[in-house]
Amino acid sequence: MLICEKPSAQELDYTKTMNLLDIIRRTEEPEPWEEGNKLAWDDPAFSERILAEHLSQEHDEGSRRTELIDAHVDWLHNALLKGKPSKVLDLCCGPGLYTQRLTKLGHTCAGIDFGPASIRYAKEMAQKAGFKIAYTQGDVRKTDFGSEYDLITVIFGEINVFKQAEFLAIAKKAKTALRKGGILLLEAHRFEAVEEIGMGAPFWYSEESGLFSETPHFCLAENFWAEEDAVATVRYYIVDAATGEVSRQAWSTQAYTEDEYQAVLREAGFKEIVFHESFGDVEDESFWLIEAHA
Repeated sequence: MLICEKPSAQELDYTKTMNLLDIIRRTEEPEPWEEGNKLAWDDPAFSERILAEHLSQEHDEGSRRTELIDAHVDWLHNALLKGKPSKVLDLCCGPGLYTQRLTKLGHTCAGIDFGPASIRYAKEMAQKAGFKIAYTQGDVRKTDFGSEYDLITVIFGEINVFKQAEFLAIAKKAKTALRKGGILLLEAHRFEAVEEIGMGAPFWYSEESGLFSETPHFCLAENFWAEEDAVATVRYYIVDAATGEVSRQAWSTQAYTEDEYQAVLREAGFKEIVFHESFGDVEDESFWLIEAHA
């Protein structure tokens, strides 16, 4: 899925100018979002590697595996949309795994994502299937949503990668883009799940090729929990095994209580807000499914 604003090189620090001493002399505890947003989603090479993670059937890290997505779409189609052809916008849509299935069921779909490889793949699959799906590569905070949607979705906790003011702005844009009675559906992290990320122990691993590099490398990772702001930050140092050169990436995740989710959505103009324990019959204790009615 995505982070939706192209960060500067300074924000990402995704460079080859660091060395091992920079790791030793690192800031003990970074400020949330100070060292980047959420990985280099718009970097072409990184985008290609994350696409492979989205499509993998070995884990549910980039996107869910096929059987879970099928179950989610079944719930969206039958329980939420009552089987009626609807106009749907998927924000942070990744490679279009939800929109392709919803279109096949008769819905009119659009998707916005920041990853060039994911949007390219989504367009290719739509063309191959003969589907007319409007995919846009862009920042959801800046890209026009369109209007008169019956449903707008933000799946897999992507709303939590934004700062609270950005979450509010996105929710307001969604409210404007929905028809009267339309639904904004957020699959959002529970507070405890984000806190668990921030409180996690540091770890490292080595790979011949992986998400952060196509060449042999080590990845050193640290987790931080900013209790006052309720933000988890994960910092990655990627060490090239051949040269010893170092690059750094970091991402932050905002935690919210149920009351805080409600407050943001009500400020955005939503009136009826319903919390679901699970995505239909698919249980995941890390997430709330929040249904907000325009």
